[in-house]
Amino acid sequence: MFGRNKGSTAVTAVPAPEPAEDAKRGGGKGAPTPKRRDQEAARRRPLVPDDRKAAREANREASRESRLRTRRAMETGDDKYLPLRDKGPQKRFVRDWVDARFSIGEILLPLALVFVLLTFIPNTAVQSVVLVFFYAFVAVVVVDGLWLRRTLKRRLTAKFGATERGVYWYGFMRTLQFRRIRLPKPMVKRGQYPA
Repeated sequence: MFGRNKGSTAVTAVPAPEPAEDAKRGGGKGAPTPKRRDQEAARRRPLVPDDRKAAREANREASRESRLRTRRAMETGDDKYLPLRDKGPQKRFVRDWVDARFSIGEILLPLALVFVLLTFIPNTAVQSVVLVFFYAFVAVVVVDGLWLRRTLKRRLTAKFGATERGVYWYGFMRTLQFRRIRLPKPMVKRGQYPA
């Protein structure tokens, strides 16, 4: 019942498969598997280089070159060598949008220094007025940041669909910096909003 059919003696010949492309190249099926010790020997490198001074100098030169590339990218806006926090089309859009507008947060830091100096006046009435004015100014900066977030959310959703995590905070923190010292450098002029 489960054995082979004794009445049928016909044997079908199975054609031999042609060698695959990998076998023709020497790798994959059709070639002998390399020995483990040969593969390990090919990957083996010393933990400590023979010439430590030359290795240290080469490492120092490589890191110097990397820092130089990153600094150049910060000045030119080259997305390939920017730090991870600044990479991507959404971050570029946010940077260009923030750089195109005037933000009230740009003058927060110098004004904070003035407020600190004014608090040293020995008159308590002046100090309390300065403190109230400073808190009011911080509230205006926060409202400006919320307005920026609303605008960016609408624009980014229209252009990219879903937005990256942290992109609004990235834009808000950029508004708190002087335009001249922002990194990456502004690539647009004031009023030149991205499309």
